[in-house]
Amino acid sequence: MGLDEIKRRVAAAEQAAGRAAGAVTLIAVSKVQPNARVTAVLDAGQRTFGENYVQEAQGKWPGWRDAYDGVSVHMIGPLQSNKAKPAVALFDAIHTLDRMSLARKLAQQVAEQGRSPQLFVQVNTGDEPQKAGILADELPGFLTSCRDLGLTPEGLMCIPPEGQDPVPHFRLLRRLADENGLPLLSMGMSADFEAAIAEGATHIRVGSAIFGARDYG
Repeated sequence: MGLDEIKRRVAAAEQAAGRAAGAVTLIAVSKVQPNARVTAVLDAGQRTFGENYVQEAQGKWPGWRDAYDGVSVHMIGPLQSNKAKPAVALFDAIHTLDRMSLARKLAQQVAEQGRSPQLFVQVNTGDEPQKAGILADELPGFLTSCRDLGLTPEGLMCIPPEGQDPVPHFRLLRRLADENGLPLLSMGMSADFEAAIAEGATHIRVGSAIFGARDYG
């Protein structure tokens, strides 16, 4: 499909939802993509990227930041607490703040490094026992605890349950964000980003529709 087509669809979805042009940040999910594919997307002007693995991102992005102005790299995968130090140093945003042990580690690193990535709290909107994230009814208390540590979460993130209509989950996330005074919503991926934009997404995470299928070989 490619970057240009995704950008066209994002713009059309913004317009259809009555939202300002450019209201949505497109995160190109570059995890395990060959370098040539990523540099082609960089050359095409894309500047916001998503990664799932700290070590992989460490190996790629410092050099690309030097070569391309204005690059922003977002952590969108599960973050181990023992990787908090390099994550705070490397990422401009972390979308997967999902437990107090991680919040404490991030707060320690923010204080030590004097910089804070933009923070999104991952919400388990489907109440799925196997999935990471804060449950909806536990979110206000979790946010208070994060703020007590000196963290300032700015948004929420969700991954709706596979095989379900994502729209009720997007609407729940929007309501939770509104109730808790959070302006940012990270929701919507390749298959459902237009629905997410209609429900207020500020950040969408699109990988294979931009880069092509991933090669995990």
